[in-house]
Amino acid sequence: MSQHTALTVRPLRAADEPAWRELWTAYLAFYESSVDEPVYVSTFARLLGDDPRDYNALVAESDGQLVGLTHYLFHRHAWKIEEVCYLQDLYATPETRGTGVGRALIEAVYAAADAYGAPAVYWNTQEFNATARRLYDRIGTLTPFVKYQRV
Repeated sequence: MSQHTALTVRPLRAADEPAWRELWTAYLAFYESSVDEPVYVSTFARLLGDDPRDYNALVAESDGQLVGLTHYLFHRHAWKIEEVCYLQDLYATPETRGTGVGRALIEAVYAAADAYGAPAVYWNTQEFNATARRLYDRIGTLTPFVKYQRV
């Protein structure tokens, strides 16, 4: 993507499924993960659904091609009256990294959270993800929390 190419961030559409699948597959592969076909189908349906408890998706488009995606959701928080926003997935194609795709997607999630009335947006990344962390250090605040999970 050249600096003169217009970037559009917009909601995911049903017709985006093949390109979305390719982007999400690449995102999962980056984290050395994969999901089975029923998860692709279920996740895409939830992203397009109208259940307010389900996920939302935005995509970054340049020259008619999807070059990035983000999945996020709103949920209750015991320490706040308002809901908060969890940015679960963020991906920009390798050739567009450093061109503003990731920043544009995060800022679009910030705008969606503001419109929803959610005062906080948070996300996780792996410690080794230095490229993304350079952006995150400019657009967010690193917290001291350590993540644990049941395996």
